[in-house]
Amino acid sequence: MSLSSPEKRQKMDQAAIIEAAMSAMTDTANPALFDVTIICTTDDFQASYWMDRLSSGVCKSSSSGKYPMVIAVSEDWSSSSGAGNGLGTLYAFQKACLVAKEKYGADLASELMEGKISAALYHTAGKGTRLAPLPASENNNKPGVKLPVCHQLADGSYEPITVLEAVVRQTGIYASSRTGRLSVFWGDQIFVPTAPFQYTPTHHVDIMCTLEEEPPTEKVWKDKGLEKYGVIAVSGGGKGDAAQVEKVDHPTAMRMLKNLGDIARVGPSLGSFSVSAKMLQALCDEFSSELTAKDGKLDTDPHFWMPLTLPQDEYISLMSQKGVDEQESSSHHVRMTKMKDTFLAANPELGMFGSVDVGSNACWWDYGQLKLYIANNLKLSEFGDDADLLRRFFGVTDRTMNSEISGVTVDGSASAFSCKAKSGSVGAKAVIAAVEAQEIQIGEGAIVVNCAAKKIVAGKGAVLYNLVSESDDGIVAEDGDVIVSVTDAEGSSMLLKSKTSICGGKAWKQVLDGNGMSFEEVHKQNRDADVSNIEKKRKELYKKASSSFGL
Repeated sequence: MSLSSPEKRQKMDQAAIIEAAMSAMTDTANPALFDVTIICTTDDFQASYWMDRLSSGVCKSSSSGKYPMVIAVSEDWSSSSGAGNGLGTLYAFQKACLVAKEKYGADLASELMEGKISAALYHTAGKGTRLAPLPASENNNKPGVKLPVCHQLADGSYEPITVLEAVVRQTGIYASSRTGRLSVFWGDQIFVPTAPFQYTPTHHVDIMCTLEEEPPTEKVWKDKGLEKYGVIAVSGGGKGDAAQVEKVDHPTAMRMLKNLGDIARVGPSLGSFSVSAKMLQALCDEFSSELTAKDGKLDTDPHFWMPLTLPQDEYISLMSQKGVDEQESSSHHVRMTKMKDTFLAANPELGMFGSVDVGSNACWWDYGQLKLYIANNLKLSEFGDDADLLRRFFGVTDRTMNSEISGVTVDGSASAFSCKAKSGSVGAKAVIAAVEAQEIQIGEGAIVVNCAAKKIVAGKGAVLYNLVSESDDGIVAEDGDVIVSVTDAEGSSMLLKSKTSICGGKAWKQVLDGNGMSFEEVHKQNRDADVSNIEKKRKELYKKASSSFGL
């Protein structure tokens, strides 16, 4: 069936947007960056690691001024369960302001309020249970999980890019539109929009979403499975006001969203958002007691956006489904409504809550779960538009790059980046990066990252990560094995094993076959690890092993 003229125009428009986005995201000479990049980490060792790595890497600039600036802070909250991404955002920004003042003499809050700078905050704290055991191999530095593709460092060497570095590179395309705003992103998702990424903000808060093209009928709601998601609804009026509901069916959603009036479009929320400097200050003021005491846990969706956009009775009803007491929900809604009314009376130039559509056909790569880490990394060896975009984003121009593997038989669908090996084979659709060995036997669909051994054998679909061995037997993995190495501050290492079929979240407390500890126990052992020092030790072990067998 041929496309109609409007459909053709839409596809042409989307292609132009994708091209513009890819050009901006891959421009290494003039990278799209926020003036201030703030990383919210688990501990101070991770904060130090990311300030150094990003400042000298993907956020490095030839500018002689203080911007672009990288600041990393830890979430030292009173409760082990954390502040939630709502209070956590406010707290991290306040800590970043203190660091900027002390380290660079910069007043971030004032410059943001004056519209002189843009700022982005990346949430990376968390255990990463569903990605286990990979975060354990990075000593709980979850955003430091490596991808099987390498980028060039300032000294000319190559090493695997981390998930967070990729996310920072991708999200920078929104910086030019968000001067005077704080943007908040999650640290494990990359996407290429098919809707315009350069825009003029019309609301004090705007949230990213993938809006459907069709009107939100009950059929569309069911067909798209919107009852499974947090959903953003946008009014049909010229103001583009929006509201949020979460995991409700179509009739319930329409009732809850009655204050919006005519609803033009709906779609799943991506969670990422931006706030004006004025709104950011208002939220910090409203929750000053919690922030000072480092007490409480509030998330943006249920505790900020929904009480700001839903009627009180509907908010109470929705929160009751989460097991929240009616009086607690009522009191919180009253509190947020009072803040909203006072704020909008003083700042009427923008609406309260709007949307930023990334396009219902946006390319989306999530690395927050082991199964998605595997699926999206294998795209590097796949064919198709999505795989082509992924390779372009990572600067992949050939299936084999910066490698010395002339004695290795590599399948035409496999990929090898920054590898050295004298003999062996790499099977169909396998992806290997930063691998050094005398002999490699890599099975179909296997992923091998940052491994050095005399011999490396990876069965079909196996995942090998951060492994180093000087033994004659080398490294051997059966089909579907997941094997990582956990190195400590003294340079001692232990193996941690799983299977590609196992969800780390469900098996978090179990001691799996071949392991002496559960993932949870390893996580506790890794707490407050000096990740910068351990990475240095890991590199020394890698180099020593590689040198021992003549590479």
